[in-house]
Amino acid sequence: MIFTNDTIDALQFAAALANTVPEASGSGADELADPAALAAILDRWWYSGRRDGDARELAEVTAARERLRALWSCDRDDAVAEVNAILAESDAVPRLVRHDALDWHIHATSAEAPLAERILVEVAMAFVDVVRADQLDRLRRCGADDCDAAYLDLSKNGSRRFCSTRCGNRMAVRAYRARG
Repeated sequence: MIFTNDTIDALQFAAALANTVPEASGSGADELADPAALAAILDRWWYSGRRDGDARELAEVTAARERLRALWSCDRDDAVAEVNAILAESDAVPRLVRHDALDWHIHATSAEAPLAERILVEVAMAFVDVVRADQLDRLRRCGADDCDAAYLDLSKNGSRRFCSTRCGNRMAVRAYRARG
């Protein structure tokens, strides 16, 4: 295993959140358009802690989403600078916690901190592991020419090129038709 389970969960959540933009979403629409859509993604990923469910929180998470999309494409040194900035802005203090059905894992903010702050810090902590393992190349953008989705490549040899089987199949069909 390349990363710990909580790191994988944080990175996969970050990719899912980043992929709610129209150019990366399955629907082609902004899938974070209202507080109900935000609540749905948080529920799907079992996101714990404070939720206000209002327009302000949605705006803050939308801004965090853009920051995460940019972070996903950073080189190692730029990622370190952004991760350090996120951790400093929130006065993050890592600690081990156990809650709900989850075993010991790291939180670096209070469960009562604003949602966008908790999201950014959780992903920044995951990026700490990625940078330390020198595995930033596992954070990728889809290789399909019409998809800008982010994904985490957990394949054994790091050879995954597409965010989903759907994109891979679509590109294979295009290549086949271009040859024929």
